[in-house]
Amino acid sequence: MAQLTVKTNQHLPLDRIRNIGIIAHIDAGKTTTSERILFYTGRTYKIGEVHDGAATMDWMAQEQERGITIVSAATTTFWTPHFESNLPKESYRFNIIDTPGHVDFTAEVERSLRVLDGGITVLDASEGVQSQSETVWRQADKYNVPRVCFINKMDKLGADFFATIEDIKAKFGVKPAVMVLPIGAENDFRGIIQILERKAWEFDQDAKDEPKEIAIPDELKDKVEEVRLGLIEAIAETDDALMEKYLNGEEISINELKTALRKAVIDYKLVPIFAGSSLKNTGIQMLLDGVVEYLPAPADIKEVQGTNPKTEEVEIRQLTPEAPFCGLAFKIQTDPHVGRLTYFRIYSGVLKSGSYVYNPVRREKERIGRLLLMHANQREEIDEARAGEIVAIVGLKATKTGDTLCDENKPIVLEGITFAEPVISLAIEPKTKSDQEKMGVALAKFLEEDPTYSIEVNKETGQTVIGGMGELHLDILVDRMKREFKVEADVGSPQVAYRETIRCESKGEGKYIKQTGGHGQYGHVLLKIEPKDRGTGYEFVNAITGGRVPREFIEPTNKGVQEALSRGFLAGYPMTDIKVTLYDGSYHDVDSSELAFKMAGSLGMREAVKNADMVLLEPIMNVEVSTPEEFMGDVIGDLGSRRAQIQGSTTRGPVTIIKALVPLSQMQGYVTALRGMTQGRATSVMIPSHYDEVPNTITQKIIEERGNWRQRGGSEE
Repeated sequence: MAQLTVKTNQHLPLDRIRNIGIIAHIDAGKTTTSERILFYTGRTYKIGEVHDGAATMDWMAQEQERGITIVSAATTTFWTPHFESNLPKESYRFNIIDTPGHVDFTAEVERSLRVLDGGITVLDASEGVQSQSETVWRQADKYNVPRVCFINKMDKLGADFFATIEDIKAKFGVKPAVMVLPIGAENDFRGIIQILERKAWEFDQDAKDEPKEIAIPDELKDKVEEVRLGLIEAIAETDDALMEKYLNGEEISINELKTALRKAVIDYKLVPIFAGSSLKNTGIQMLLDGVVEYLPAPADIKEVQGTNPKTEEVEIRQLTPEAPFCGLAFKIQTDPHVGRLTYFRIYSGVLKSGSYVYNPVRREKERIGRLLLMHANQREEIDEARAGEIVAIVGLKATKTGDTLCDENKPIVLEGITFAEPVISLAIEPKTKSDQEKMGVALAKFLEEDPTYSIEVNKETGQTVIGGMGELHLDILVDRMKREFKVEADVGSPQVAYRETIRCESKGEGKYIKQTGGHGQYGHVLLKIEPKDRGTGYEFVNAITGGRVPREFIEPTNKGVQEALSRGFLAGYPMTDIKVTLYDGSYHDVDSSELAFKMAGSLGMREAVKNADMVLLEPIMNVEVSTPEEFMGDVIGDLGSRRAQIQGSTTRGPVTIIKALVPLSQMQGYVTALRGMTQGRATSVMIPSHYDEVPNTITQKIIEERGNWRQRGGSEE
């Protein structure tokens, strides 16, 4: 990792800071767009291309080799509005996070969106809104992140600007504000028209010269006026004063429209649409101006809400440097040069290197060793950082992803980050004893960096099982382990993360009585179990009245139940979507203990599930296949053989997009099979959808295989 020499830590007013993320489906052009942003803002002097393995933001060896983004990369740069703007021509600070597009690395998108104020959603003009674009859009909705859309690849075969806008309306469910109109498409794409300003621009595809103003082509003049009228109407609908002017036929100034549009974007009422071609260096400056004009600054967010850990009451922090310090750790990364890096968003106050802060989640004080500004894998050391900034901290030991750091005298716990559960796992065995030790260290670091990994060790067999979001996710983990930690290991084939549940209500009694030389053991509980809606998880209810089971034995009973659920009863997979009610029981004044009630809870569950009609659940994937039309029959036939439920298909230019729900267990090796049947011309994306019941005939086969595997010493997970 190189040390930065250019100082970028200028403390600007909060209204001149933009914390933005670049989010989209894989191959929509996020990293290519990021590279142009860095170039046009003067952050880099040379454009790095993804296809050359030279993109600044894709710095990992695995990213450069595969041409995809695996980890989110942060940078800081500055931009002065380029075209006519509603804002003064001053320098604005952009804190940018470029996120992965592949669903396996969804945790990187989740944690980034949690701390960002705005987002740029990049869409492929020929593909429209793809499945992963919908997923990241919903993630941004969850954290109320205002966005602008950039319809990229207008020069690509099949590019269709207005079809993509219709896609945005239908799939995102939002009202677009069309800010630009492309001049031409595909090979004829040659410029951009600004709708409000009625100005047309031609861009230098080699990025050497400034955009040149040209006359609006005659064939587009009517379309510009039509789109402009629609844009003015959409903006006026969000503002009563403008609507009155509009209905009275009065002229509304561009500044009034832009001010109202900014407010509408921040209030999630409108989404500005820009267009261009990042690869051809077209439309980026307009996009950057749009970020300044319409996406929120920390000053627009005004405050953040949390909980006081002492009183459990709601606590408010103003997003200013003068307010008490607080912020959120959103990412942990191991750096070979400086050690453990904690990426951190400062919401309020000032953070100085060498100072002490309080972690209310871990209830520990932490010392800030060094503060760094990151530029992908480069770093610049700074003395202090303020509200609204994103930095990396060296020296934190106890802090984990999603933890709050704050002023000890003014404690607050901010909303954390939730991550998806792993859907696939594989067994991994080190080749030597020294590999065993190195593997333990490596896996611990990876789990700290990415909470969507899971690591379990079978106590009986000593076998290690790692879980993740997909085959690529696990493949990257194994690859990094070999390269970065020099661990040689044997890897098993991926295993699907099945789950077990029940179909009907049942009751069970758990009684644990053991007589020994001294005090005996006595625990007795009566449990009722009920099925819950799919995806709602586990719930424990204490319905004991009259002290028939003392309060101190309730939680041990719950722990015993949970331990039993983690082992399962049908095929040894964890149980889920179940409600357990403790409704009666008894105890002994002398012999009862926490251990006895824990054992009783476990025994009660074993008894209850006998009559609960148990079923096996499997992860179902949302699969989207884009294929040339001539291979459509072969692709659908193959999906049918994999127990797929075809949800429908749409045609976009020469490509047919097939959507299906398919069990994950049937999709191993699918990418290779798809390439073979379509001469390498089709692509596919898989996104976890839900869990559903496994057919009875297949359930019996899984139970038999599971039993044989255990006899051979296999892992429980």
